[in-house]
Amino acid sequence: MGGTTRRRAFAAAAAGLGLLALASLGYIRWRALRALDSAAREVAAERNLGFSVRLLPESAGSRFDWITTPAVYSQAAQFQGRLYLCGPSGLYEFDSSGKALRQFLVGRQLPPSPLTHMAVGLLADGGQPELLIATGSEGILAFDGARFRQIRPTEAAAREIQALLPLPSGRLLLGTSEKGVLVYDGKHLEPFHPSLSGIDVTALAGSDADLWAGTRSQGVFHWHGGRTDDFGESSGLPDPQVLSLLVDGDRALVGTPVGVAEFRGNHFRRAIASGAFAQSLAVSGDTLLVGTLDQGVVRLPPRPEPFPAGAGQSLGVIDDVEQIFTSGAGVYAVARHGLYALGEDGAGPRNLIHPSEAALTADNISALSLATDGRLWVGYFRRGLDILDPGGRHARHVENDRVYCVNRIVPLRPGGDMAVATANGLVLFDGGGNEHQALTRADGLIADDVTDVALDGGRLILATPAGITFLDPEGARSLYAFEGLVNNHVYALAEQDGQLLAGTLGGLSVLAHEQVMTSYTTANSHLERNWISALAPLDRGWMIGTYGGGIARLDDSGRFHSYDVATSDFDVNPGAMLVTDRYVLAGSLGRGLYVYDRGADRWSRITQGLPSENVTALAAGGGYVYIGTDDGLVRVRQEDLLR
Repeated sequence: MGGTTRRRAFAAAAAGLGLLALASLGYIRWRALRALDSAAREVAAERNLGFSVRLLPESAGSRFDWITTPAVYSQAAQFQGRLYLCGPSGLYEFDSSGKALRQFLVGRQLPPSPLTHMAVGLLADGGQPELLIATGSEGILAFDGARFRQIRPTEAAAREIQALLPLPSGRLLLGTSEKGVLVYDGKHLEPFHPSLSGIDVTALAGSDADLWAGTRSQGVFHWHGGRTDDFGESSGLPDPQVLSLLVDGDRALVGTPVGVAEFRGNHFRRAIASGAFAQSLAVSGDTLLVGTLDQGVVRLPPRPEPFPAGAGQSLGVIDDVEQIFTSGAGVYAVARHGLYALGEDGAGPRNLIHPSEAALTADNISALSLATDGRLWVGYFRRGLDILDPGGRHARHVENDRVYCVNRIVPLRPGGDMAVATANGLVLFDGGGNEHQALTRADGLIADDVTDVALDGGRLILATPAGITFLDPEGARSLYAFEGLVNNHVYALAEQDGQLLAGTLGGLSVLAHEQVMTSYTTANSHLERNWISALAPLDRGWMIGTYGGGIARLDDSGRFHSYDVATSDFDVNPGAMLVTDRYVLAGSLGRGLYVYDRGADRWSRITQGLPSENVTALAAGGGYVYIGTDDGLVRVRQEDLLR
């Protein structure tokens, strides 16, 4: 009896231990599965990039008046029987005869970001074919012919899109400048493959099973059979910068600034079109067409052997060919200011869309100034300057060897005389807008490149990359680092009550009577950055614009003050700072217009309504503020600026 009891007790204990072991194993397995699930969620979270999809609002009135610039084109696409051209400033619709129908402008109907690429595709979440438009900083626009919807990644780097490739599956491949190749399927946005992440993509071609991705400085990547191969100069590529891609059957053609590389399968075969700045590639029949920066469209017969070693036959010079495409039996080239039909057998190109009428000569504005007679002077980065009648109705254009790259425009006296600082010297204009004197190093300037101008009574003060030059009736005198200037490269000047501030690449110098009194740098003050790009006097103190540290204020006791909104990691463009009776305005590189309300002691930022978020020049007068960008010019009533 005792033995039986012991056996039963032992069996019960064994069973309990077994149950405990099973429970322990179950718990361990549960913990392991939970850990695996957590890890899977973390991996998925890393892969899945956030995004939003919204319909853009219908066009509404804007407080900004646009002063028209010539339309600039970079891409074309046919959609719903219409021809669409896009460029940095907007999307333009034409009928089959080339008649302009509608335009959708960046900053007005579209988000304030340049349009970079177009394609037509049917997305998984679209329901119908759409015109897909990539933007430089605002993701993707999908247009159904009536409304735009915006697919906007949450992360800024994923919004910088430079190439699109719609797939028959409804997925869309995106080439970005920092995140590499991404894929969008209507529900998820994620990296296409780790081997194509983190590269600066400039072009995409092929399919999701056999994909070619061109980059800005790393050559071309080829994804195929579950693996990625990369090709650079050591593999035969003429240059590591890829401008264009074309997949034609079993061939891939890679356009670079110095020629085209041909690949067959996964192997480099040969370099062709030597010396051609190959911005675009297309095949028509047995002919390869290369759109170039300065040689127009070049024809090359791609099939016969041997392949021509030179650049082939040029179809007349069309300046800056951005894209070549085929439609039916026709071949077309998109240039900056027009669309051309390419003739056969050496016939010259025929312009189908002529440059649009505009008040201004160009769009890349570098300087603004409003003369006392009400005329607006507009300087360009590479096109001289325009002088607009009051109201912006007509422009007189000035462009020559001296007046070309304009840095600043400063009124000299009430009669309308103007000083124009250029990369080739200081050019003085009379009240009639006529050039009457040009000053260079031969006339005593310390350098030809004049970056800013300040007035002190009858004395002109010039900033240059080599120091400061003072001009008065007695002649020219210069000052540079050897005499105490904190750095020779001077970007900005501002004068107030006999005191002169010089903003340089290496800090800020305070001068009086042509002598350096003190200098401020990050080493001896609370200055955020040494690179000073813009200055403006304000209430016995100064507003300081920097390259990399935003905006700060220097008071009359020598102390620097920061701001919640404006003292941040962004760049103030050279000379882009202005003080009015109500505001301080500062133009930024890619962050829009910063506005300081002097009464409320508060900074705000404006992007919507601007042609571009790269604000390069400012002027005010007659109740208006004029805002120049790298993509055009607008004006707004000062009272409506912060409306």
